[in-house]
Amino acid sequence: MNYKDSLDWIHERIKFGIKPGVRRMEWMLGRIGNPEKNINGIHVVGTNGKGSTVSYMRSALNHNDYSVGTFTSPYIETFNERISVDGRAISDDDIVRLVEIVRPVSEDMERETDLGTATEFEIITMMMFVYFGRLRSVDFVIVEAGLGAKNDSTNVFGPIMTVLTSIGLDHTNILGDTLLDIAKDKSGVIKPGIPLVFSVKDDSARDYIHKVLDDNHARGIELGRDIILIRDAEEGEFQFQYGQYDFPDIQLKMAGRHQEENAALAIAALLELHDNDKAMLDFNKLIHGIEAMTWPGRIEKIQDKPLIILDGAHNNEAVGALVDTIRENYSDRKISVLFSAIEGKPLASMVDMLSGIADEFHVTHFDFPKALSMKEIYETVNHPDKHKVSDYRRFMEEFDGDMLLVTGSLYFISEVKQHFNSK
Repeated sequence: MNYKDSLDWIHERIKFGIKPGVRRMEWMLGRIGNPEKNINGIHVVGTNGKGSTVSYMRSALNHNDYSVGTFTSPYIETFNERISVDGRAISDDDIVRLVEIVRPVSEDMERETDLGTATEFEIITMMMFVYFGRLRSVDFVIVEAGLGAKNDSTNVFGPIMTVLTSIGLDHTNILGDTLLDIAKDKSGVIKPGIPLVFSVKDDSARDYIHKVLDDNHARGIELGRDIILIRDAEEGEFQFQYGQYDFPDIQLKMAGRHQEENAALAIAALLELHDNDKAMLDFNKLIHGIEAMTWPGRIEKIQDKPLIILDGAHNNEAVGALVDTIRENYSDRKISVLFSAIEGKPLASMVDMLSGIADEFHVTHFDFPKALSMKEIYETVNHPDKHKVSDYRRFMEEFDGDMLLVTGSLYFISEVKQHFNSK
């Protein structure tokens, strides 16, 4: 089996859709010797901000000379980056080897049980646990949840720390259509005695999280209550306070209030590990690692003249944060928006928010199984200067305006990045 064959087999499993629940994962992990028990894992869940928070923590730990494995989704440039070590994607040979290990186990499950066929995400999650639990030992593994938390394929290991970045209305057809419903799902990752660092702004959702923490005798560390973030918008810096710790003048490479909040959650989680002798940290190196972090597809500038920025905002909360960031940093620009999205998103409210900052609004379609048609998006946009773009690659290459903001879906951003990299 070569690399292409391995990827084809993995992606073939997309047709089996999304199947919430962990029974298939538990069966396969048990059959293979439970490699997930061999990792020193940190679980990161939430509606938005997971990928950035994972990267802040990884960078800070790397700056303290720890080796760190990460599991993230979706990929932006190459499939292999979903499983990475110290920010570098695993090799093609690693992918082949992992498929050769995981495929027979998934086929045994299908043949021997009534649990059905493993999904694509379950297969990739299995590959990650096998890699870090059997093939490549690292000091820490930071695991980003996929869809939801309680019934997500990643929720099968015992973490040393859990981080909940946010709660918002996304995947409501699966997770529920109220913030309290979402909170009930996210709280499924709270484990007895394991600290949770979290940011929840809705009162009912926050109250529910605290109840589950109390039931599990787990410490809750909350942004806005235990973690204090003081902004200096003029200088582009913030001050971080938590317990005995006070770090002034932190300046991120990633723009936006939401990125400061993600960084604050990452810092607090690492300090909690330090205080509990799970990691020995040099605080100067920790902050340097936080400040050095960049994350593709999040307010990412890929061209200066004309200015082109990519952002994978794909729900109301993420688009709201993006709009705030653009207003704060690019209010003097004439902004053209290039937008595409996938099914199941709050399309009308997303495009309405973006219309508020757009001088021109362009809609397009990209090659992805769940991508919305250009016609459906166009008819939803209420903007006086809206246009259809049949070839977004050529449009971007020939764009000669002041600033182009490309957004609407991480999958769309991935396609755009791969095109620019190929050129």
